Amino acid sequence: MATLTVVSVALVGPLFSSDAWNNVTFTGAEVINPKRDLPLALFVGTTVVCGIYLACNWVYLQVLPFFGTPTGAGPLERGIQYAAEDRVATAAMQVIFGPGGAGLMAAAIMISTFGCINGLTLAGSRVYYAMAKDGLFFSSVGKVNPKYHTPAASLMVQAAWACFLTLTGTYNELLDYVIFAVVLFYILTILGLFRLRRTRPDAPRPYRAWGYPVLPALYVVFASFVEWALLTHKALRSIAGLCIVAVGVPVFYLWRRASTHGAH
Repeated sequence: MATLTVVSVALVGPLFSSDAWNNVTFTGAEVINPKRDLPLALFVGTTVVCGIYLACNWVYLQVLPFFGTPTGAGPLERGIQYAAEDRVATAAMQVIFGPGGAGLMAAAIMISTFGCINGLTLAGSRVYYAMAKDGLFFSSVGKVNPKYHTPAASLMVQAAWACFLTLTGTYNELLDYVIFAVVLFYILTILGLFRLRRTRPDAPRPYRAWGYPVLPALYVVFASFVEWALLTHKALRSIAGLCIVAVGVPVFYLWRRASTHGAH
């Protein structure tokens, strides 16, 4: 149980790095053949990213010793266990390329950061756009650029919000704020699958969940354990992240009420 708890808490980083796997679904309304293309994009994208991550970790294990000493003079002496500031990739780059490896890793991180913001901006803006169309956000965000037919205002809102978040604290803090709430919504989504199978058995399902009901049930159990581990070991940030998300509940009802009165 102790080992599983440690693994669950350590999953904050990996879960965040893989969290955008489902963002491709946000563009579903703009895909010509979503019944085929969305499942294919989810499968191929997730498989490629997992393969890259496994390959990177294999390289780390080949380049660096797993165990080391906290007072080691260099990355080889410190090993993976005591890599400076837990930056295992930077330590591996220093071993492979020498002193210039840290600079190369910094450049790679910058490229990765801009790529991440770009992807999240393109995908997340579709959520604001849909909210505006449903009368749950500013109507101007629901307008598209007349020339390029893109939700320009929504793109700018998402870009500004993403940039603002990167300036509010460290990445570790952001991870702890986000992951507890994200995993909670994943659990609710999977539970929704069970409910819809029961309440709407005849609904069209172009893609069925593989391994249902065993695999989704196992996911709910393990994800619930991760939530418990985060709540007991990183309670302050987990609850803070949940509270930030919970603010959306009263805002949702107030906005919908205002939209209803405005329509009348």
